[in-house]
Amino acid sequence: MRNKSILTEAKQIQLATELIKLGSRLQVLEVYSNLSRERLVKLYKEITGVSPPKGMLPYSEDWFMSWQPNMHSSLFMGMYNYIVDNTDVKSIDAIIKSYKLYLEHIEVNKLQRVLSVTRAWTLVRFINSNVLCMAPCTKCKGRFLVHSLEIHSNHVCGLCNIPSRAGKTKKPKLTAVV
Repeated sequence: MRNKSILTEAKQIQLATELIKLGSRLQVLEVYSNLSRERLVKLYKEITGVSPPKGMLPYSEDWFMSWQPNMHSSLFMGMYNYIVDNTDVKSIDAIIKSYKLYLEHIEVNKLQRVLSVTRAWTLVRFINSNVLCMAPCTKCKGRFLVHSLEIHSNHVCGLCNIPSRAGKTKKPKLTAVV
């Protein structure tokens, strides 16, 4: 029988707890933990009071290219890259710290949260696998998410060239009560 370290298990439970509180999906927890799926489900239920969501993780890199998700994702990646480049924090810990900074920024500026921690994790995976990358805007010099295979030499970001429908949402239609 294999010896299990109580400290290692405690650290994994602490990490899983933090990810659950941030809204992480079970699949992300499984990647960074040696805890069984059953224990993770039990922990998830204990923390949130409900069963973890089922189904596949969001996968399309195109989601990150639409205007609002691109702005929020680019903001998150700026924070993530700064943390990774300027500290010893790496991997999931860098994602957690960056995501907490993102949430603080959203709260302080009274913005709607667009990026979930699971999407942030997926985004970092897309960047690390060279599906997406950061490219500078030719006007403002900010760095924004783009598809890696696109030509970015003349990239203009969504803030310098705001699409006509950006930020507009469908408002519910009022119906007459008969």
